[in-house]
Amino acid sequence: MADPARARKIAERIKFLVADYLEHRLKDERLGFLTITDVRVTGDLQHASVFYTFLGTDQERTDSEAALEDNRGRIRSHVGKGLGIRLTPALEFVPDAIPEGVAQIEDALRAARTRDEELAEKKRQASFAGEADPYKKSE
Repeated sequence: MADPARARKIAERIKFLVADYLEHRLKDERLGFLTITDVRVTGDLQHASVFYTFLGTDQERTDSEAALEDNRGRIRSHVGKGLGIRLTPALEFVPDAIPEGVAQIEDALRAARTRDEELAEKKRQASFAGEADPYKKSE
């Protein structure tokens, strides 16, 4: 098992190399607007999961996923040359769930804000069930 600090450095380097290759060297017209968000490397440095987000339509997303899968070997070769370690990790491209998670959080916050406004309005319209001061006082 590799040192966690070394694995983290290798993951950052893989992230840079994959993003650089996709931006400057890969000439595939199917590839859309991708952003490499994270890379996670296993403890033995044999496998790397590359997380990405995509901006565009569903058809463009599927085309970009196909382009990534078709060019995975070329990308891995570029990563191997850039890393300079004995074994190049196998790459796995995983769509990142960050945009969907953000949308769910925003929906939950919007619903909570609406409910808070409703409760504030009910509070403004509320009145006491009895007198304002329900305690008996000696006069």
